[in-house]
Amino acid sequence: MRLAIFDLDNTLLAGDSDHAWGDYLCRRGILDADAYKARNDQFYLDYLAGTLNITDYLNFSLEILGRTDVTQLAQWHAEFMRDCIEPIILAKGEALLAEHRAAGDKLLIITATNRFVTAPIAARLGVETLLATECEMVGERYTGRTTDVPCFREGKVTRLNRWLAENGLSLEGSSFYSDSLNDLPLLEQVARPCAVDPDPKLRAEAEQRGWPIISLR
Repeated sequence: MRLAIFDLDNTLLAGDSDHAWGDYLCRRGILDADAYKARNDQFYLDYLAGTLNITDYLNFSLEILGRTDVTQLAQWHAEFMRDCIEPIILAKGEALLAEHRAAGDKLLIITATNRFVTAPIAARLGVETLLATECEMVGERYTGRTTDVPCFREGKVTRLNRWLAENGLSLEGSSFYSDSLNDLPLLEQVARPCAVDPDPKLRAEAEQRGWPIISLR
């Protein structure tokens, strides 16, 4: 079985779901807009530049989960899906998923964004298998901390390799679609790396290596 692996943010979505979640919480008045947005924007710039400190970012972004009841979080996320995610789901991205599905490929989304934010998005896209940065839970509540290896940069390779071993699968004939230079470690591992609406650094890398460059916009 061939794997068709997809990054999520700015690949299948015309935007970043993690950043959008923070913006949503600020617009709702749930978080202090000025203080949160300034830090969130800086973390996002660090991500684009390839300099993000993932531990600092996760401590910042997951804090709201640790102090909010899961029922309330689910209500907020449903509104977030409707108002913020549905408008940025790319039709060409859904068509590409359908193309791989029709070919009998196993679909997998792998993302640095946390599972709380991304699990409903993966479900909406009809992708059953999601590797994401994990949110720690104790009982029925989030702690506001992460757990396991963050699914970011080399961490994506670590998490994917573990999943492959657990499921008796390999990367033979696999594809990986991503927009970001942060995903270079995983792009180098698959049989068919593909840059999707890539950032300038990944575009240059893809051109140098002769990798396909496509647009889903």
